Amino acid sequence: MKDLKFEQKRSLSRLEAADQLTRLAAALREGGEAELDLGPGTLSLRIPDDLRSEMEVEIGEGEIELEIEFKWPTAPTRTEPSRTDAGAKEATTRRRTPAKSGPSGKITNTGKGAKNP
Repeated sequence: MKDLKFEQKRSLSRLEAADQLTRLAAALREGGEAELDLGPGTLSLRIPDDLRSEMEVEIGEGEIELEIEFKWPTAPTRTEPSRTDAGAKEATTRRRTPAKSGPSGKITNTGKGAKNP
């Protein structure tokens, strides 16, 4: 069972169809929270940066059918690195910090998290 299904069937002029596709293209280009005016109501969607698409053309019985389908997950995707990734990056940064010779000739580490005696 689907969580939600919206379907609209109506006759459009070529210009009305182009206007509908233009509004959809603008929403896709903008991404994030988008609102599409669908005539009797407005559909609000969260559109991520990456999505899957499918285009299908069928010709038969005196008609041409063109379907354009876009799919993306309903759960938001992570854009920030996880704590594990950030910790690994910090550890790598610490190891790459060069050692310096102190005033007494002793080698000291000046990187983040370094402990001075």
